[in-house]
Amino acid sequence: MEAKAVAKYIRMSPRKVRLVVDLIRGKSADEADQILKYTNKRAAHAVRKVLKSAVANAVNNHDLLEDQLVVKAAYVDEGPTLKRILPRARGRADIIKKRTSHITVIVEEKHG
Repeated sequence: MEAKAVAKYIRMSPRKVRLVVDLIRGKSADEADQILKYTNKRAAHAVRKVLKSAVANAVNNHDLLEDQLVVKAAYVDEGPTLKRILPRARGRADIIKKRTSHITVIVEEKHG
């Protein structure tokens, strides 16, 4: 049995969040939480919240044991991009892309 949690429209670039998500894939839930707690990246806070939510979903909704949970999958999808205009010289304009992310974490019970 597996449990899943998703955080949508997080105002961070998916490329930067993927650096953090790659650290926890395949680890136990406790180990992943400790890694995220001491990772010096802004995205670690958001990923840790999603991990805790997935663990809570597993324990409360599916009656799985918390100490036997493993991060089965963790991935980041690109959300909608907010486009903003920045004035430049001689009447021109540059577009600033403020990217968003959808973070998904799936945990399952370890077998064996």
